Amino acid sequence: MKLLILPSGWKLFAAFAGLTLFMTAAVLLSYPPGADGLLSAIRATARSSFALFLLAFLASSLVTLLPGNGSRRLLRERRFVGLAFAFSHALHGLLIYRYAQQFPELFWDGQTITSNLPGSIGYLFLLLLTLTSFKTPMRLLGRRAWKALHSTGMWVLAGVFCLSFYNGTPKGGWYPLAFALIFSAIAFKLTAKLARQQRRTASALS
Repeated sequence: MKLLILPSGWKLFAAFAGLTLFMTAAVLLSYPPGADGLLSAIRATARSSFALFLLAFLASSLVTLLPGNGSRRLLRERRFVGLAFAFSHALHGLLIYRYAQQFPELFWDGQTITSNLPGSIGYLFLLLLTLTSFKTPMRLLGRRAWKALHSTGMWVLAGVFCLSFYNGTPKGGWYPLAFALIFSAIAFKLTAKLARQQRRTASALS
């Protein structure tokens, strides 16, 4: 698998972050200054964030249902993949902020505080997950609370992605595919969770 030739640790994070920055710059430079370039960069970073999120979200489930060197390597690198997702989505948020500042009449067209609430909750959990991805906060929080926070946070983010893509499906484009992917990922993760529970039950009975 191609994953096996990727760097590890912070080098992996730097590689993903660098690719995200390069992609964003390339998109912005391919348009004249204005709303179209920003919107295209916003869409591009949404897609890079979603791809990185899926890798982090499914890492443990892939080990359960598709064990192998690639899935185990992904699980070991999940922290850095998650941080790369946080970087990409932070860049996505900055681009949205810039768009709202430069083109408020376009940004707020059809937007309400209620419609922006799921995304705001998602960014709050993303901040909490990022801050607690380092050793000192992890130690202060405690293993049980840390695990509960990160499990809950990843499910909240999955829900935000799912709702966002579902609401976007009438627009066509990539939204139907993205919704199908996140729906399938959630089903895959639930299947892996059920498989682990069945294995624990079988082990206890034996």
